[in-house]
Amino acid sequence: MKKGILFFLFLIATWLVYAQCGMQKRISDIKAKKQFAQNGISLTTADFVANGTVLHYAKTGADTLPTLFFVHGSPGSWIKFGKYLMDTDLLKKYRMISIDRPGFGYSNFGQAKKIQGQSDIISRFLLAIKNGKPVFAIGRSYGGPMIAKLAVDNPGHFSGLIFCAAALDPEAERKEKWRPLLTKFPLKYFVPGAWRPSNQELWWLKKELYPLSEKLKTITCPVIIFHGDKDKLVPVSNAAYAKKMLINAASVSVTIIPGGGHHVSDDYYELVKAEILKLTE
Repeated sequence: MKKGILFFLFLIATWLVYAQCGMQKRISDIKAKKQFAQNGISLTTADFVANGTVLHYAKTGADTLPTLFFVHGSPGSWIKFGKYLMDTDLLKKYRMISIDRPGFGYSNFGQAKKIQGQSDIISRFLLAIKNGKPVFAIGRSYGGPMIAKLAVDNPGHFSGLIFCAAALDPEAERKEKWRPLLTKFPLKYFVPGAWRPSNQELWWLKKELYPLSEKLKTITCPVIIFHGDKDKLVPVSNAAYAKKMLINAASVSVTIIPGGGHHVSDDYYELVKAEILKLTE
């Protein structure tokens, strides 16, 4: 019996250590630069500090070109868009920047922020990197409402938005009342790596989507929406909801992918890339 208890305590201790060190969903700058160099691509990584928070980002392409601005989901980091940042066709037309959202990657990892707090930080970064050329934002999953919030908070800044499996409809969000339990002591320490800030911000998201949805009508740039009809994490109904609410967008293009799951920006890369290449035409 005593051995069983000791073994159980050992398992708990092992998991707690792993939870603090594992599943961080990020890549070191050194490793990333090596991967890009192997593909003949020069990668720049740097930190921008705003409101006492570090915003880590990666960049490829010439600063004289229009910007593709990538925002990952929850959890995640800038490397989720690594394939795009390496694409030689895209590099001919765009400067590409992908961020670690606050709380993820190397942007104050583990310290979750509400969507307004994230927007305050990222908006200052967007102002700092302006080069007088068009800026197009691409957001996947949680990154969808994030770029919508950025467009609302920065009228006229974006020349286009691309939503990939974006969560925008507050009524489509699952209640998941178990989430707040995992934000409390001591249970929060059992949640591994990047899933801890993810759990926190996803719990906040449903309430945050209500005020955001009312302001989607202020977005005036063209919008492109991709969503899989078999998405089990963010229901495909979000696409129709977004189109209904974006009443003042210059245009709204919706592509529903038959059999598509949640990771449309990965699984249907060529489809998304083809639309990106058309943005400046």
